Amino acid sequence: MRITVALLFLGIINLGIVGCGSRQFTQGSYDDLSEDRLLDDKFNESDMRQIADTMVKSLTESAVIRDAKKPPVVLVTLVKNRSQEHIDMKSMTDKMKVALIKSGKFKFTEKENREEMASETDYQGQSGYVDPATARKKGKQIGAQFFLTGEITDRVQEVGSKKYVYYKCTFNLVNIESGILEWADDKDIRKFYTKKSVGF
Repeated sequence: MRITVALLFLGIINLGIVGCGSRQFTQGSYDDLSEDRLLDDKFNESDMRQIADTMVKSLTESAVIRDAKKPPVVLVTLVKNRSQEHIDMKSMTDKMKVALIKSGKFKFTEKENREEMASETDYQGQSGYVDPATARKKGKQIGAQFFLTGEITDRVQEVGSKKYVYYKCTFNLVNIESGILEWADDKDIRKFYTKKSVGF
C-alpha cells in the first residue's frame, strides 16, 4: 500500500514538472505576410517590408530613374546596420534588390559572384573543354553606373512601463563616374510598447 501511494505521489510530481516546463508548439497554420505582427520589440519582417516598399517607390519615381532612356545598371551594396540590434542585413539588402528588379526599371551587376564569374570565364576560354564559339569572352561585362547604399539606425526610449523604439533607414544612389549623389531618401518607423506587470 505504501509503495502504491509513493508511486502515485511521484507520478503527480512528474506531471507537475512537465506541466511547468517549456511548451511545445505542435499545431500551426500559415500567416498572412501582409499583416503586421508585433510579437516583440525587435526589428521584424513588417519593418523590413515597409522600408523596402517606401524606398523602391521613391527611387523608381525619382527624376534620375524616370528620365533615364534605358534601365540603369546598379550595384547594390550591403545595407549597414548602425543600430543596437542584430538585424539580418543580407535579407534587408536582398529584399530591396528583388523589389527593384520586379519594377522593371533597373538592371543589376553582382559584386558577390565576381570571383566565380572570373573563374568560369577563364575555364571557358583557356581549358580547351569549351567550344570557342560558345565561350564567354572577357571584357564583355557591363559596368555599373550607380551604387545603391543604405544604413539603419535606431533610438530606444524607456520611461516607466512605456517603451518607444525608433528606426531610421536611409538610402543613397551615387553616380560611380562622377561621385554625385543622385537620389536619397529615408524612412522612419516608430513603435510603442507597454510592459505588462507579472503577477505571482
